Amino acid sequence: MINRFQWNITKGGRYRCGPIGPHLDGFAALLSEQGYSNQFGMQKIRVVRLLSLWMARSRLRIRQLDEQRIAHFLRTQRRALRRQRHVEHTLHQLLRYCRRSKIIPEPRPTRVEKPSDLLILDYQRFLTQERGLSQATLNNYLPVARRLVAKVSSKKKLGVGGLEARDIRRFILNDSAQFSPKRLQLIASALRSFLGFLHLRGQIALPLGASIPSVASWRLSELPKFLETEQVRRLVQSCDRNSPCGRRDFAALLLLARLGLRAGELVHLSLEDIDWSSGTVLIRGKSSHEDRLPLPPDAGRALASYLKNGRPRCVSRRVFIRMKAPHVGFSSSVAICDIVRRALIRTGLKPEHKGAHLLRHSLAVQMLRGGASLTQIGQILRHQLPQTTEIYAKVDLTALKAIAHPWPGGAR
Repeated sequence: MINRFQWNITKGGRYRCGPIGPHLDGFAALLSEQGYSNQFGMQKIRVVRLLSLWMARSRLRIRQLDEQRIAHFLRTQRRALRRQRHVEHTLHQLLRYCRRSKIIPEPRPTRVEKPSDLLILDYQRFLTQERGLSQATLNNYLPVARRLVAKVSSKKKLGVGGLEARDIRRFILNDSAQFSPKRLQLIASALRSFLGFLHLRGQIALPLGASIPSVASWRLSELPKFLETEQVRRLVQSCDRNSPCGRRDFAALLLLARLGLRAGELVHLSLEDIDWSSGTVLIRGKSSHEDRLPLPPDAGRALASYLKNGRPRCVSRRVFIRMKAPHVGFSSSVAICDIVRRALIRTGLKPEHKGAHLLRHSLAVQMLRGGASLTQIGQILRHQLPQTTEIYAKVDLTALKAIAHPWPGGAR
């Protein structure tokens, strides 16, 4: 398989040297599956060959390869590697491949010595196993808990056991100077969760979550940010459907605009979620909720065109794939938001908010103006609470005019 990246096949043997040599064909097969070009793939093979030769000179076996060995190789071989590209990324790709293939063992878990680290690990297990929260929620909650524990441990001999209400208020008030109200609300939620965990485990005597001050962020105080129907049409049509990337972006924007999907829902959409016979698509939303929605005809045609003539060939089952190697699914919602931002730049539109949620709001406003009720909008957007949909009542000018009173002293 190494010949997939070899211009001169007769020289392929010289790359299969050192302790990594016998496993180089498998790594080359992985690079081929991920869509790397001949030139770029061969560059990666050369980097791995240099590592293998260095390991042979150092009398290291393949099972001794780990992050520390790679770091030592990079420090000591800077001169030999100065003309090679993406060296560190390539070597960590190799390391992941060797571990998945059982060529080298998985790293031993880092031994946790500090009581504070053990406490955070226990809290992480609590959120995952007892609360069943997603990784995205853990990514928001754990850093807040770590900051609180670090701050308390540096000032109080008793650690979290010496926490008082004034410590909590001081902590969140210090954050108020650098974070937005929405972010502060998230920090307050994380603190309530962590303090509830500490009280449940007997680490603190009182439920200090009640001492967290409310964050002033008035509900329904803002209008939803949206695009007009013509602007949405221009945004979608700005994609170059003669290129694979344009076909992908066109299909993604149409799904956002027609179904009001969240960026994360689009990221995790898989090929098995599309039922072409019934014309429906399975959407995995928040809190593991699943909904099967009808696939609009224009979005279905755009999706079929992308899958047939734009999606790179790869082993990933995700619908939307990176165009540059490695050909894998998007890692986060940021990639979908970037598709929207690029389309906004092409059309010259400059709304205040430029993420994927802009099209979700636009769909709701378009439905409202078309005569749909708030209940129907909530069903399409899959809101779990009716109160979430209430913000769109503020853009229903026809209904608001019927109940509005004349301004005192003004013209009728």
